[in-house]
Amino acid sequence: MFKATASFPKSELYGLVSQMRRAAVSIPSNIAEGSTRGYRLEYIQFLRTAFASGAELETQLLLAKDLDFLVSGDFNDTNNLLTEVMKMLNKLITNLNLSKP
Repeated sequence: MFKATASFPKSELYGLVSQMRRAAVSIPSNIAEGSTRGYRLEYIQFLRTAFASGAELETQLLLAKDLDFLVSGDFNDTNNLLTEVMKMLNKLITNLNLSKP
C-alpha cells in the first residue's frame, strides 16, 4: 500500500494516504494480535476486525481510483491482492466458527 500511495497528491498525505496505509497495516496487525489470544472466539473477533479493515481499504481503493490517484494497473494489482486476503480471512473465520470449541 505504501508504494501504491506514494504518487498520491501531497494534499492527501494526512487524508486518504494516511487512512489507506493505516487500514493496510491494521489487517496483519489484528491477525497477529488475535493469534496470540488464548481463546478461539477472541481470535475470531480479531479476524473479523481485520476483515473490516480490508473492507475499509477496499472502499478507499475505489475512491482513490475514482479520483484518478491510482492508475489502472496499480488499482488492479492492489485490489486483486486485497481480494485474495479477504477470501483467506473469510475462509479462516468460517472454519474457526465450524470447529469444535
